[in-house]
Amino acid sequence: MKSKILLISGDASFRSFYRVILNKKSKIIVRAKKEKYKNLIAYTAVNQYLRKNKILAPKLLGHNYKKGTIIIEDFGDVSYHKVLKKSKKKIKIYQKLVNNLVKIQKVKTTNKIKGVINKVHIIQKYSQKILREESDLFFNWYLPLFLKKKETLYIKKKLRKILSNLYKKLNFSNSYFVHRDYHSQNLMKVGNKIGVIDTQDALRGNPAYDLVSLIDDVRIKTPKKLKDTIYRYYLKKSILISANNKILFEEDFNILSVQRSLKIIGIFARLFKRDKKNKYLKFIPYTWKILEARMKPKIFLGLRKVLNNSVKIKIRKKVDYK
Repeated sequence: MKSKILLISGDASFRSFYRVILNKKSKIIVRAKKEKYKNLIAYTAVNQYLRKNKILAPKLLGHNYKKGTIIIEDFGDVSYHKVLKKSKKKIKIYQKLVNNLVKIQKVKTTNKIKGVINKVHIIQKYSQKILREESDLFFNWYLPLFLKKKETLYIKKKLRKILSNLYKKLNFSNSYFVHRDYHSQNLMKVGNKIGVIDTQDALRGNPAYDLVSLIDDVRIKTPKKLKDTIYRYYLKKSILISANNKILFEEDFNILSVQRSLKIIGIFARLFKRDKKNKYLKFIPYTWKILEARMKPKIFLGLRKVLNNSVKIKIRKKVDYK
């Protein structure tokens, strides 16, 4: 009986992944160094909930929560990020990923889901408070990389008010399952199916959010024409969108794309400054490109002015901080 244990390169969280191969069959061991509830209990509860609703997520095979370990099904190494990078017919792949998202958004949402070891996991609403806390990462971690404390606090005060008013304009209710990171690296090619991973941060929120994650994925550059084609395909396929609410959905999409871009820039800065992980800095310039493109509508005029005055183009292109 031959066995192998291989360390798999992890993500931006406090988790380690190991592939255990025994008799040509493999499993994944997940070890959580910190945030055990989120990375183990929430993760397995959400996966279980999705599986019950016929969405492919990793099956729980074993656990030892006290030691911060779970064993889950192995979906292999082929993410749709890899598939997209190699493919010339990207639109066909994106259509498949959109179809899966539409299916997920049909799942009936609930605030409580049953997990293992008699734990009930609460799926919170994607409240304006959470939206603000996330965009605060931009002020708390990114701006201090190149601005003095006094300047950072001044900009934070101005922008928090502008962003808070933008979040109040969101039209769609927080009634839909939101993965929160529905991008190509978290979508695995499992035969002809799509396996959804990294589900632990799921919330009940706006249906535009996961579409933003997919279309404005900061780790894979896509031209505007392709982004627009994917967006129109979603409008065509989703039962949530009608002629009456198309414009409202587009406004929500832009607001949430702006919010997400600010959050991501902040997260990448935090990974660099706090966690000594500088490999994510290279994605910041493209994240700025996405942010600039989504800030073109008039409702973002105030935000554009403050950002243009405080973060110059030279800084936005920077990938190295000391």
